[in-house]
Amino acid sequence: MILGIPKEILDNELRVAALPETVAAYRELGFDVLVQAGAGAGVLVSDEEYQQAGARLAPDAASLYGAAEVIVKVKQPWRDHASGRDEVEMMRPGALLVSFLHPAAQSNHAMVKQLAARQITALTMDDIPRISRAQPMDALTSMSTVTGYKSVLIAANRYAKFVPMIGTAIGTIKPARFLIVGIGVVGLQAVATAKRLGAVVEVSDIRPAVKEQVESLGGRFIDLPLEESGEGSGGYARELSKEGLERQREVLTRHLAQADVVITTAQVPGKRAPILVTTAMAEQMKPGAVIVDIAAEQGGNCELTRADETVEHHGLLVLGPTNLAAGMAGDASVLYARNVAALLLHFVRDGELAIDPADEVLAGALLTHQGEVVNQTVAGLLAASRG
Repeated sequence: MILGIPKEILDNELRVAALPETVAAYRELGFDVLVQAGAGAGVLVSDEEYQQAGARLAPDAASLYGAAEVIVKVKQPWRDHASGRDEVEMMRPGALLVSFLHPAAQSNHAMVKQLAARQITALTMDDIPRISRAQPMDALTSMSTVTGYKSVLIAANRYAKFVPMIGTAIGTIKPARFLIVGIGVVGLQAVATAKRLGAVVEVSDIRPAVKEQVESLGGRFIDLPLEESGEGSGGYARELSKEGLERQREVLTRHLAQADVVITTAQVPGKRAPILVTTAMAEQMKPGAVIVDIAAEQGGNCELTRADETVEHHGLLVLGPTNLAAGMAGDASVLYARNVAALLLHFVRDGELAIDPADEVLAGALLTHQGEVVNQTVAGLLAASRG
């Protein structure tokens, strides 16, 4: 069985879905591994290193997709400007695709339909269930760790003052005050990184259960006077009522006025990110303050956010990065490649892939199979967009 590793073609995507160490593991499982020339260039891994690990080289995307029965990618298939063809169109009918596919995003609905029409069995890495035995496959957590770390570095770089307390012969400079909104994996890593840099860190989350985690990292948890639970399924937050959202904003407004840097991470699976920082709230922040909105790809937590842009408003900088993990492509690729390998290892039986839709891990990640969109949430979104 031929496993293909293409070169990513989305703008600024430097990661790769497999490295020589996982190529060697795939070879031991019985795969014939095909790597597109230059696939590892973004992480400084040469074609020769892949060959030394046992892979063969494909000169271009068309030859790789035409041969591969299993395809491992980082980001969703897109249009290959080099050939003028969509990546899905180049795939063998009936192939297995493993990638981040972001199927809930409206911009990807046409791609999901293409996958089903081409009989591609697609596993989306952003829907690996958060269960104990799936932890080695949980790429969303891996990439969130990278994102949380990188978000603090970007914020510190754009903030025009020191982050830690600095003592000098002519006086002491106070440490920067960071406010982290939303404590998932991204938020926790942001808290830890900001504390390492010497910031004073406050944290807001609608789930009181995360308070202990925040305090264990040295952050100060902001208690919210909510009359409803913010706990959702699978460890995620859920969407608050209109009244609950207003209470949250009231509390945040007071803390925003004191913050030098704000990192917002709040997202609700399958829905637009909640707007937690309105324009009026942002205008009460200090001149020179920085907001890094990690939820930009889902619309943003700040009303001023524009995806992949920096907005200047009344002396405030609002950054809306959508792919921070690609900014640390080396370690991000190491983590992701191991996640993908763990997933495929889970389904290899006697040298063959056993696709069992009833499997708990597969049931969460399976998007399209045998010509159908089997993820019911995504199928519902597609039906709604047609209606």
